[in-house]
Amino acid sequence: MDVSPPLGLLAELTHRCPLHCPYCSNPVELTTRDVELSTEEWLSVLSQARELGVLQVHMSGGEPLLRPDLPALVSHAHELGCYVNLVTSGLGLTAARLDDLVSRGLAHVQLSAQGATRERADLLAGAKAHDRKLVAAALVKEAGLPLSLNVVLHRQNHDQLPGIIELAERMGADRLELANTQYYGWALRNRDALMPTAAQLAAAEPVVRAAVSRLRGTMEIVYVVADYHEPYPKPCMYGWGARQLTVAPDGTVLPCPAASAISTLALSSVRDTPLSEIWYESPSFNAYRGEEWMAEPCRTCDRRGLDFGGCRCQAFLLTGDAAATDPVCSRSPQRALVDLVLSRPGVSDLVMRR
Repeated sequence: MDVSPPLGLLAELTHRCPLHCPYCSNPVELTTRDVELSTEEWLSVLSQARELGVLQVHMSGGEPLLRPDLPALVSHAHELGCYVNLVTSGLGLTAARLDDLVSRGLAHVQLSAQGATRERADLLAGAKAHDRKLVAAALVKEAGLPLSLNVVLHRQNHDQLPGIIELAERMGADRLELANTQYYGWALRNRDALMPTAAQLAAAEPVVRAAVSRLRGTMEIVYVVADYHEPYPKPCMYGWGARQLTVAPDGTVLPCPAASAISTLALSSVRDTPLSEIWYESPSFNAYRGEEWMAEPCRTCDRRGLDFGGCRCQAFLLTGDAAATDPVCSRSPQRALVDLVLSRPGVSDLVMRR
């Protein structure tokens, strides 16, 4: 099939993080500092990505501010002509550090938040972080950068949704992403404690709809649904290996950020294979491109060009087969697996990421 160049690179600079969020979608076994890519290796990755066609670089983690070479990486990506976005908890962001990053070409900051109040947010972050996030947001706005606020929604904070929207307004966020939890990595361990109820989701919909209408032209609001409760799955990032790629802290290259969850997938590394070869030729990136890999009911489904069979990682985690129809789909012969999850009583105890 004809493969277009990627538009975006998610550069996961490190898995180290000052927070302990129970909904973390990073792998259960995190990459340790001693095997992280070096500065020189990351500079090479950025150069290869730009040659490949990447225009947007999202520097993430873990917490990218824990990398002392972050300024050099921002400079290099900017000099290559990329739009550089920092995805951060905000902890460790000072006026001096932000001014330096802006001078080097940082164009956007995406800040995480865990709840609307200090008590709830700090509980869910496993750290005294909320007040520091307010300071970080103010610094970003004072620097004149666009600010996105990212909030992962779940059973433990859905009741604070109106307050979360108000928080985004107080912060001056230009964009608010309200994303229901995706059950990969550590989050999968906490699924029964994080899964929202049908009543919570029903209450959320009019709140979000009203906010979208009221704030149109002031703040963009993106609401990512809880797809276990939906009749059809969400599209897999415009299709597997279609527009984005992720480079993990150790150089493993992923067709989507959660692809390491598929243990049967042989993944390539930038340490031994050029990025362009991985994008165009690797078995991992070509495994679920297009439609040839699809089995029924996806192969003849009228939605196959809309949702691409759903999430490959979710299909693998639920069925053991990454080529299966995503079981969240009402047309999947294995939808009962999802219904079984939804039928289980929720629990209140969260296992914090340590």
